[in-house]
Amino acid sequence: MGKINKTQEEWKKELTPEQYRVTREKGTERPFTGEYVHTKDPGVYRCVACGEPLFSSSAKFDSGTGWPSFYEPLSEDNVSTEEDTSLFMRRTEVLCSKCGAHLGHLFEDGPMPTGKRYCVNSASLKFEKKDKG
Repeated sequence: MGKINKTQEEWKKELTPEQYRVTREKGTERPFTGEYVHTKDPGVYRCVACGEPLFSSSAKFDSGTGWPSFYEPLSEDNVSTEEDTSLFMRRTEVLCSKCGAHLGHLFEDGPMPTGKRYCVNSASLKFEKKDKG
């Protein structure tokens, strides 16, 4: 299935104001306020805008930063990155490859095996809990 292209008005109808602000306007939720920052249940984190599977709970770790953090995506094809020079600094923005939703930022200070930290806003995610059976 190809990329999803919708108008800003279509996105506004489908997303909550906070989800829209984060995913479409590249916003950031305040640290330690997101729904999934402390979630430890097994499952898959999907894009809140299009449902694309993005991260597994098995790659989630507590970075102490206040946002859900992952050391790798489920598939390199499902997330993309772009250079972000806003806020007078150089960062790497993480996006959903399918719909272009802003997810967060990528840093090179994560745990092994990748050494990466995908620092993601809870508002850009929908958690699908996996049954333990």
